[in-house]
Amino acid sequence: MSDVKSPSDFFKFAKHCKAEQVDMKFCDMFGAWQHCSYPIETLDEGVFEDGFGFDGSSIRGWQAINESDMLAVPDAATTRLDPFFKEPTLSIIADIVDPITKQPYNKDPRGVVKKGIAFLKQTGLADTCFIGPEAEFFIFDDIRYESTERSGMYEIDSSEAAWNTGRSEPGGNLGHKVGYKGGYFPVSPSDTMHDIRTEMVNEMRRIGIVVEAHHHEVGTAGQCEIDMKFAPILEMADQLLWYKYIIKNVAKRHAKTVTFMPKPVFQDNGSGMHTHISLWKGGNPLMAGDGYAGLSELGLHGIGGILKHGRALIALSAPTANSYHRLVPGFEAPVTLAMSQRNRSASCRIPMYSPSPKAKRVEFRCPDPSACGYLSFTALMMAMIDGIQNKIDPGEPLDRDIYDMTPEELAETNVAPKSLGEALDSLEADMSFLTAGDVFSEDLLKSFIKCKRDEIDQIRLRPHPYEFDLYYNT
Repeated sequence: MSDVKSPSDFFKFAKHCKAEQVDMKFCDMFGAWQHCSYPIETLDEGVFEDGFGFDGSSIRGWQAINESDMLAVPDAATTRLDPFFKEPTLSIIADIVDPITKQPYNKDPRGVVKKGIAFLKQTGLADTCFIGPEAEFFIFDDIRYESTERSGMYEIDSSEAAWNTGRSEPGGNLGHKVGYKGGYFPVSPSDTMHDIRTEMVNEMRRIGIVVEAHHHEVGTAGQCEIDMKFAPILEMADQLLWYKYIIKNVAKRHAKTVTFMPKPVFQDNGSGMHTHISLWKGGNPLMAGDGYAGLSELGLHGIGGILKHGRALIALSAPTANSYHRLVPGFEAPVTLAMSQRNRSASCRIPMYSPSPKAKRVEFRCPDPSACGYLSFTALMMAMIDGIQNKIDPGEPLDRDIYDMTPEELAETNVAPKSLGEALDSLEADMSFLTAGDVFSEDLLKSFIKCKRDEIDQIRLRPHPYEFDLYYNT
């Protein structure tokens, strides 16, 4: 953990760490870190104003070739000693700026969060938005996949998986495999991932991330979760990228591979990113009151905004075609756009673990870890702001088991989109709550939608392997 606040602090910290390189990182529209490294002796404090030049046309969905020059301006407060480079290297996160106007780039996801924070304060409703995501992931031993003109396949392997009970292994098969949907909280030897998760947690702690818990998740084949303590929205969006980076690289140290793909294993649970959100002002929580589930009027109206804009939110929070293999009705997925104080099938759950006003929050359960945290978290906050400003009623809570509901009752409920295309249509039709205060630009949203529709087309053009089972003998 560094205590860098200014450019001069940065160079003092570099000297203390004997750092030889600086690794500048920034995030694209889809939540992936990009990076470029520089010898530290080539830099001075001016770089924190002048930035690093790069080719914006080579970043998916960003600039045209005739307007490709862009600047990445590092934020000194994000400095960390990178855990994975052989030589001491400082990692620093940058904001993207237009080189001519010097204005923040309207497609920079980190810039969207900053504009969202400013808008929240401008409304006077709150001054801080806390976020706590629960990003699940799988740790596999081996992954192979291919898609060509004449073939399409994938194959996953995991030594702890249910399908390997009958496999011959060095020293003999010792059993204790995790069954399908049987992975929630078993001790070792069934949970083979404890030590590797602990190493991941310790790397997070070294760079200042506060971790509350780690455990095996429901799925077989190494599904896991590491829970970070809630933090202000910008800090958490930065941390989510560190979270993914650390988890993937620690797995690689152990010759394993991690995926945050929402649904990699057929017939088992997918990976979600349940996102807890609360609003505070002047150091005081605003979500607690004497309403349903101990919520304030502000909290209930905030949930009303989430539910009203839920289908559009899901386009940014579950942004892959694969996401909708997880969000399937009838399989315990949070596809019902309703609130509940305990029902995990509802999209908005109000956790009831603690009576403390500081713990009162809403958990939006539709997101998954393929999302860009900067965009997903900010969109969720903007939906809450709209709900509070317009006093949107969240409707009746869904506190009953959805499996006891009749088809007629289910037909009257608002549900999540069934496909990425349906979600993008919803986003296209419901953008104004995001563009309020110029937080999201229409340019960013239209570029995001276009790129995602291109993905859908690429999938639509290819036959699915299971189609051969169904139709080859037609």
